[in-house]
Amino acid sequence: MRFIPTRIHGILDYVVGIALIAAPWIFGFADVGGAAMWIPIILGIGLIIYSLLTDYEYGVVKVIPMPAHLALDGIAGLFLAASPWLFGFADEEWNVWVPHLVVGLVVIAVALTTQTRPAYELVEGERRRMGA
Repeated sequence: MRFIPTRIHGILDYVVGIALIAAPWIFGFADVGGAAMWIPIILGIGLIIYSLLTDYEYGVVKVIPMPAHLALDGIAGLFLAASPWLFGFADEEWNVWVPHLVVGLVVIAVALTTQTRPAYELVEGERRRMGA
């Protein structure tokens, strides 16, 4: 069931993007370096960029359809959640790998429960249907 409006999803995109960039310092694993540090930073920057390009309320250049955005979220979330095992830092302290896993799983859940059309498209579609 898709119950999260794109307006809320858009806010989350920018907040999570910034949080991912800051995660190595927030959770104290910046000194670990390598993939553990760089994956959230790169994914955070990527999230902000493709959010700016998404066709929803907070997109600036609306070229990426919302379903494609949600697919990118799902892929990024899966990659983030699996990264401790893919890149061999799952045996580090919990503060290094748990944020990757938890945030990745939350990103997947949000992608699966966000509406696929922004509210302005739904309103316009209803107007057309009503003949206005």
